[in-house]
Amino acid sequence: MSCVRSKLSIAFSSLLLLACNGSKADSANPGGSGSEVQAGGDTTPAAFKFQNPGGMWMPRQMAQHADTLKKLGVSYDPKALTDPTAFPLNAVVSLGGCTASFVSPDGLLITNHHCVTRYLQHNATPEKNLLKEGYLAATRADEKSGGPTARVWVTTAFTDVSDKVLGGLEAVTDDKDRYKQIEERRKQIVNTCENGRPEVACSVASFFEGAQFFQIEQAEIRDVRLVYAPAAGIGNYGGEVDNWRWPRHTGDFSFLRAYVGKDGKPADFSPDNVPYKPAHHLKVATTKAAADGFVMVAGYPGRTQRLKTAAEAQQAADWYYSRQIALYEEHIAVLETIGKDRPDVAIKGASRLRNLHNYLTNFKGVRDGLVKGGVAAEKARLEGELQKWIDSDVARKAKYGDVLAKMAALSQERARTREHDMAQDELLRGSQLLGVADTIVKLADERQKPDPERKLGFQERDAKDLEQGFQAMQSSYDPDMDRAVFKLYLQRAAKLPEAERPEVLAAVLGAGKASDADIDRALTALYKTSKLGDSKARIDLLKTATPASLAKSKDPFIKLALKVKPVVDAYKARSEAQAGALAALRPRYIEALQTYSGGTLAPDANGTLRITFGTIRGYSPQPGAPVYTPFTKLSEVVAKHTGEEPFNAPKALLDAVAAKKFGPYVDPTLGEVPVNYLTDLDITGGNSGSSTLNAAGELTGLVFDGNIEAMASDWVFMPAITRSIHVDIRYVLWVMDAVDNADHLLTEMGVTPAI
Repeated sequence: MSCVRSKLSIAFSSLLLLACNGSKADSANPGGSGSEVQAGGDTTPAAFKFQNPGGMWMPRQMAQHADTLKKLGVSYDPKALTDPTAFPLNAVVSLGGCTASFVSPDGLLITNHHCVTRYLQHNATPEKNLLKEGYLAATRADEKSGGPTARVWVTTAFTDVSDKVLGGLEAVTDDKDRYKQIEERRKQIVNTCENGRPEVACSVASFFEGAQFFQIEQAEIRDVRLVYAPAAGIGNYGGEVDNWRWPRHTGDFSFLRAYVGKDGKPADFSPDNVPYKPAHHLKVATTKAAADGFVMVAGYPGRTQRLKTAAEAQQAADWYYSRQIALYEEHIAVLETIGKDRPDVAIKGASRLRNLHNYLTNFKGVRDGLVKGGVAAEKARLEGELQKWIDSDVARKAKYGDVLAKMAALSQERARTREHDMAQDELLRGSQLLGVADTIVKLADERQKPDPERKLGFQERDAKDLEQGFQAMQSSYDPDMDRAVFKLYLQRAAKLPEAERPEVLAAVLGAGKASDADIDRALTALYKTSKLGDSKARIDLLKTATPASLAKSKDPFIKLALKVKPVVDAYKARSEAQAGALAALRPRYIEALQTYSGGTLAPDANGTLRITFGTIRGYSPQPGAPVYTPFTKLSEVVAKHTGEEPFNAPKALLDAVAAKKFGPYVDPTLGEVPVNYLTDLDITGGNSGSSTLNAAGELTGLVFDGNIEAMASDWVFMPAITRSIHVDIRYVLWVMDAVDNADHLLTEMGVTPAI
């Protein structure tokens, strides 16, 4: 990965100078060179050299890129991208952790196969395991509910509320008070936004490390149903062997449908509900994906760390990622062992297991990029340059001079207790039943207050979500699996030096106890008599419990939650004080960074609607290596087929290839049906399922992954090697047409079945 180091100056310049004006090609680096961009495969009137500098842009920032987008061939007014209620953004929705897009007037949604794992899990049985077999609803009556917590969020408005959140805070000297004031103001903004509008879900999101806040309004659709997902031999072809790697041959796509009440407003699942009518939906591309062609993705990326400090990057490189990798490996081993001979438990743990595998590979790549790739060291060097710039001017030094040192000191302070704190957090999250008990205890306390004074998450507006969460837990809960995972977390905590062991460990085991025998005895006592594994019992407690009634409870998990409450409150108070201190420092750091850069700066991803654009292109994985071509082909799927997971293509697919049933889905340049392609787009987790659009705003594919060489791109975008991986819409349509006979869905999308 020495190529990472050689291009870091370019990468960090991209980070700080994200003006996206287009740059000269770097002929010495064909993998990351500027491209003579084509609009959807057609050459633009004037050649335009473009190298993607990265950036997950807020809609309101897109006006600054209008000229570049026009030069790249965008055929509609780029200003439309500033409006979340206009085409194409209004067709793009959040699933809560993934992205999807409407592709018909009747609420049909397209997303990734891996984004519907919990939908398949919710409806799977050992006798009919949809996780492996896939599913196709023959009629709308056959479409299956995704469960009580399935959601689609349609963003309708962004409003800058920075003044309301931050105004006057410079006068607040106590760190904890500062944090509490920020949270209280955010809560009041949410309550005001939602007042009298039950169909609207509001939130206040932090941007630029707390320097700006935006109120986001969304329609929250609560009836979401599984329509179609191909077999795992298509949707997860290659599995963990190919995960995060190129070349790739995965049909990572699926379809859902959003339903609402007959009045057109969001409603809980009911057979009487009707398909949602979106204001806009995407159409399948008439001009298909081609090398060097323009592409754009709008979606809901989860989290990036590009505006974190060098001290935070170094701590992540030295400690965090290695620690988490070890945890994930142990957690995976526990789940695989317990599910090996119990198909019912394997189904309940499927979504968690897939996520753990995904994060494991990702974190290994990030760690390599930060350490071997030199990202953390280079970030420290560049931060030193920023400090020199600050110190070189009296006014700048007075305004920003101490900010980096103070943030580094806070990072060091957190590092002092990091093992204790992480182990404490693991134990509090290690058991689903302890999580249930903790929620019941917190809600009982908050219920004693007037509703406006309760904490967000425990107001009347949250009651239905909490109940539905307790109900949905049944599809992922098994007492043996829960116990095994909790045991792992207890064992990990017990291995720490005594001074670093979390207080929760002693609360579970008793003072001075830490052996495996002690852990087994404690777990037997907890799980033997608890009623919280029963859906009705925990929902009844959620609705009716009071502090007085809980104090008399004999349920061992309720008693444990009450016992650790003072510990949790103390830990929370310390965390809030640290967050409050950072709330005074981070905005100053960001302001210095923006002034220093002199250009447009993209905020870190935070789960809100973002846009990224660029081109279809390959890359060289390391200096001197051949440049990967940006497309894979159907014949390569067959060549990889072994008949065993994860390379077990369905017989229907192999038969269709053998019969040469390719229809109109063949790419004229490749001479075959394309499967996956590469782009230089800037994405991260949460973008999964995002539609890839061409210059006309048409659907050319779905993004589903990144490349292993650039996992550290969450910390810095590296133009030479940062790539995203997409399933080509032609492969999606071919599978629907030639393999699974989903003709009715093709027709609904405006595509005529041809095979």
